[in-house]
Amino acid sequence: MVKLDNELSIPPIALGTWSWGSGNNGGDQIFGNHLNKDNLKSVFEAGMKNGLNLWDTAAVYAMGDSETILGSYLQNVDRQDVILSTKFTPRIAQDVEHPMETMLDGSLKRLHTDYTDIYWIHNSADVKKWTPQLIPLVKSGKIKHIGLSNHNLDDLKLAANILADAGLKISAVQNHYSLLYRASEQAGIIDYCKKNNIVFFSYMVLEQGALSGKYDVDHPLPEGSRRAKEYNPVLPKLEKLLTTMKEIGKSNNLSVAQVATAWAIAKGTVPILGVTKAKHVEDAAGSTKATLSEEEMLLMEKLAYETNIDTRGVWEKPML
Repeated sequence: MVKLDNELSIPPIALGTWSWGSGNNGGDQIFGNHLNKDNLKSVFEAGMKNGLNLWDTAAVYAMGDSETILGSYLQNVDRQDVILSTKFTPRIAQDVEHPMETMLDGSLKRLHTDYTDIYWIHNSADVKKWTPQLIPLVKSGKIKHIGLSNHNLDDLKLAANILADAGLKISAVQNHYSLLYRASEQAGIIDYCKKNNIVFFSYMVLEQGALSGKYDVDHPLPEGSRRAKEYNPVLPKLEKLLTTMKEIGKSNNLSVAQVATAWAIAKGTVPILGVTKAKHVEDAAGSTKATLSEEEMLLMEKLAYETNIDTRGVWEKPML
């Protein structure tokens, strides 16, 4: 178990719900999925059964539909048995007196709870404007731990100073981090987190499926989805890396997805894995028991670097 603020025990992997629900920013548009509360219940149950009880969502995921689906399952479990992570997204904030509290209250209502264990500012947008708005929400008890996502090192230091003046701190950072995209490592963000007792959560560890082993030149990602548009053109460049990951997986009794996930854990991060099937959860749980050699880690990093692929999302602020 990883400790958040030396207080909250969290599992080595968080389960993501970005692809849950449909509509604007939903799983159908982004991933080519069509998932609702009826066909995702087994996924939630598998997570709880395997001890992966940290669920990551956001108000912007399918514009609340993801939270609604997750919330429908939470009504049947003890709140103390679940760790909830949701987000404030500045670009969808309403023009009201307290926009962050308004968005948070909507999230809490959909999730059927009166607090969230981690609340993230989804991107840096305006650090001086948004960071102070976290303070009264923490003091009210609606937020237990503060997280910042898609913030560069200067943003993090500025936010830390703002929070310190109120006797608070950053508990978690969530950035895109994978074999193909290591900007947070190169920019010193992961080291900063280690030095300041901040848990670093890595998202897109599987690059929306491109590093899962499920897709290749002969088996492209689902046409019509945003991820197909972004990743299918680069699948030929990934062949050597994926072949090597399959070989490493074979020698360690792991799938390609488990190899990518085990790498992220070995780098000292907590991966957030998007899950749409119970099998994904079981595979994720298996990743936590894997141990890769230093030679295997370095070989994959070398081959990933040689692909010369930039997978930074259009919504992401450059880290370097």
